[in-house]
Amino acid sequence: MLNNKFINIGVSTALLVGAISTPVFAGSPETDTSVIFNSLLFLLGGFLVMWMAAGFAMLEAGLVRSKNVADICLKNVSLFAVACLMWMLMGYNLMYTGVEAYFGTFFDLWSPDDVSLKEVAGAAGSDPAAYSTGSDFFFQMVFVATTASIVSGTVAERIKIVPFLMFTVVLAGIIYPIQGSWEWGGGWLDQMGFSDFAGSTLVHSTGGWAALVGALILGPRDGKYINGQVRPIPGSSMPLATLGMFILWLGWFGFNGASQLAMGTISDIVDISNVFVNTNMAASGGAVAAFVTTKIMYKKVDLTMVLNGALAGLVSITAEPLTPLPIEATLIGAVGGVLVVFAVPFFDKLKIDDVVGAISVHLVCGIWGTLAVPITNHADDVSFLTQLIGVASIGLFVTYTSAIVWFLLKKTVGIRLSPEDEVRGADISELGMEAYPEFGKGSQKF
Repeated sequence: MLNNKFINIGVSTALLVGAISTPVFAGSPETDTSVIFNSLLFLLGGFLVMWMAAGFAMLEAGLVRSKNVADICLKNVSLFAVACLMWMLMGYNLMYTGVEAYFGTFFDLWSPDDVSLKEVAGAAGSDPAAYSTGSDFFFQMVFVATTASIVSGTVAERIKIVPFLMFTVVLAGIIYPIQGSWEWGGGWLDQMGFSDFAGSTLVHSTGGWAALVGALILGPRDGKYINGQVRPIPGSSMPLATLGMFILWLGWFGFNGASQLAMGTISDIVDISNVFVNTNMAASGGAVAAFVTTKIMYKKVDLTMVLNGALAGLVSITAEPLTPLPIEATLIGAVGGVLVVFAVPFFDKLKIDDVVGAISVHLVCGIWGTLAVPITNHADDVSFLTQLIGVASIGLFVTYTSAIVWFLLKKTVGIRLSPEDEVRGADISELGMEAYPEFGKGSQKF
């Protein structure tokens, strides 16, 4: 069973380091077939996860006001591109070689002798779990963009785009790969027995912690909290938000399924099938639980809560989508759906303004999903204490490093729109859309 993103092979195949120069492997037909299917899994999973960027963009565009829709779309396009660039420049090597071995590898980017993307990883290609290094690089790259997208939704409608992208540079290039190396890079958490199949903590709660700190330092939107009361601010388009949720649901099959890391054997494809089933059932459980909970609590059903309930179920099952029975996966997702319904108003009471509920979905449910792993994963002797140590250590690291970066940006370039610009909307103040009537006043409601 392959339930670790890294499995101690990334060090020997770190991209662009040049430590190993194994040529393209040409083995037996059985081995070649295994390499082909394993690499195909990474590539298919990678573009499904990349498609999640569209889901985040549509979800956020639907949940912000019309005057900020173009700005949030631009942020999502830009953060994806920036995250990919930082993954190439330093993130991949930093995660899979470790901090000590990373320094000095940057100039290998320009080495004409580098052939690492043409290599087959895993015992020179003879391992049944072998794959092309390039496919692994691509698959890991799109994960870091997901982490940055989580932050985007939380701080929407009042943050400047340039300092946000500057934060993305640090998050994707330094913060994310360092904490990722502790588990997926074969680091100290991996050696302790910490388990996070596809990233409830390493991806989702990491983005959630960074978003939480950003929201605290940035402050709430103008008019969100008045005289101790929470003022609802409706989004621009519920159909867009719903479409975004379904795109994310679809992309999650690549997110979790391809984290099996191999598709070259019958047992692997059986495991991937089980991951798909459990992923889907957790999302369903989360959506239904949020539906029922809001109906009981408020006598009405809240669409945004149901959308976030489905996402909460997906985040919750991401730490261990393989070992649960389908009914167990449904219950794990349902707990996430209930948690979201309580977490969103909880953060509002603390005056932490989260436009899309990303902190509740990705941080709260990321923690829950990681701590729930020992409930179903008995074969690997995963302990609750080890899971708690992993959650706490990553939370502290991401919180402190994110706070430093956010504070530096606030004190230097500034991170928040002026009150006047916030009222006018980021589409005008950041994108200058008043200069384009056909895209400004004609199509946006200010």
